[in-house]
Amino acid sequence: MKNFFHRQRRNYKTLSDNELVELAAGDKEAFGELYERYLTKIYNYVYYRTGNAQDAEDLTAKVFYRAMSHIQTYEDKGVPFQAWLYRIAHNLVANFHRDQGRRKVIPLDDYIAHSLRSEAPDRQTEANEEQELLLAAIRRLPAERQELLLLKFVEHKSNAEIGQLMNRTEGAIKSLYHRTLLALRDELQMQQMNLQPQRKIKG
Repeated sequence: MKNFFHRQRRNYKTLSDNELVELAAGDKEAFGELYERYLTKIYNYVYYRTGNAQDAEDLTAKVFYRAMSHIQTYEDKGVPFQAWLYRIAHNLVANFHRDQGRRKVIPLDDYIAHSLRSEAPDRQTEANEEQELLLAAIRRLPAERQELLLLKFVEHKSNAEIGQLMNRTEGAIKSLYHRTLLALRDELQMQQMNLQPQRKIKG
């Protein structure tokens, strides 16, 4: 019986998401396979929207609990199962911020710092300032644009994948991404102009 169980367990890994969803309504092991496939991705998504590991763990658990509770009502409408999970996560995170009255922050420090970091000592101070300016600008973006940057630079999703997850066309995502970059550029230019008089005074 034990060997039979292991053979069955391994077979789940060969099934598609849609096949697992069909089984999951009455088969906890099938849902367990979906859980294993997407746990890390959903946790990372929630963590970068909350910036707190404990909150991310709690919300991730709620995402999968809600998914398990509503798996029978899930319908395949040409949108990937993971998009359904991301939508649940998005709604729970939005409710979390609204209930807590907290500012929506994506701590992209590690990713942004990598692109700004320089080995030259005389560049370190300037790089740190640039990083802080960029992070501050991102935090002032609307939640939708923060989510776009998160999916693109942290989850490394394509525009087509982001479109599915955010329920938009690929063209709409390209347009939103372009407008977001322009907004960040303008915001950074204004911040840098404001800092120049301060640097002159210090100098």
